[in-house]
Amino acid sequence: MTDIIIVGGGPIGLACALEAQRAGLTYCILEKGCLVNSLYNYPYDMTFFSTSQLLEIGEIPFVSISVKPNRNEALEYYRRVTVSNNLNIHLQEPVTAIEARENYYAVETNQCHYEARYIIIATGFYDSPVLMNIPGEGLSKVTHYYREPHCYAMSKVVVVGANNSAVDAALETYRKGAEVTMVIRGEGIGKRVKYWKKPDVENRIAEGSIKAYFNAGITAIREKEVVIETGDGQVTLPNDYVIAATGYHPDFDFLRSAGIHLSDDGKLHPDYNPDTMETNMKNVYLAGVVCGGMDTHSWFIENSRVHARTILQDIVKKET
Repeated sequence: MTDIIIVGGGPIGLACALEAQRAGLTYCILEKGCLVNSLYNYPYDMTFFSTSQLLEIGEIPFVSISVKPNRNEALEYYRRVTVSNNLNIHLQEPVTAIEARENYYAVETNQCHYEARYIIIATGFYDSPVLMNIPGEGLSKVTHYYREPHCYAMSKVVVVGANNSAVDAALETYRKGAEVTMVIRGEGIGKRVKYWKKPDVENRIAEGSIKAYFNAGITAIREKEVVIETGDGQVTLPNDYVIAATGYHPDFDFLRSAGIHLSDDGKLHPDYNPDTMETNMKNVYLAGVVCGGMDTHSWFIENSRVHARTILQDIVKKET
């Protein structure tokens, strides 16, 4: 029997493990991919909006050569935190079921059976893209995860979306020689786009280097073309690749299977007490961006890392 099972080995899951370790409680992190799997799948050259200080966990300094660290620096920081603190983490071991028993929870993975008195779910949202649900979305030319621009050189690329991921993909592929068209549901580039990227992409659109359709959406994807519905009617464009930067959402099926209630207002907010982070399931807690439901821009590493201490304070209180 373990005191705590932490589901998810991202920055917030690691922060929870550090707090559990300091409280003298036994724990195990179960991560379905590699260490900080979501960060690993970020674009190779991504730069964080936050400073390194705001990405720190467990009061362990994150030293960066720049004001805003990049993906590689973050990967190395969280790896060093994990190794130097000898955190108990099992990688490549997805949780398949969490079942309530009389005084504990049974946790099943693809490899093993665990039992714990407390569960912390810190699974984030990056593994579940928001689908467009249109014909052709399953074609191999379509991706919801942009990594790097070289493979798009000298190609016709459609980027769907107007927030950070879409802007990064549009600018980087354009600068590698792609013919880039952005398809944007709203009237302009997203307000949350990094302040140093927003004028860049807007200027490229204004000068015509990047074509943009606003108040528009893709209705079909074919092997060599895409169909776009615009305010002026339907447009069919020659196309080689589609980068669908349509956003991501938590694994709602997993939360439901664990017994966690979700709101029925379309936002699918999970039911938890913000003072303790405990859900409607006794001794099951949520930590990190998974707390936001479909409002995935409400929680980040910098404002959700406090969840770790909040949760462990409540667990310690129950234990005394």
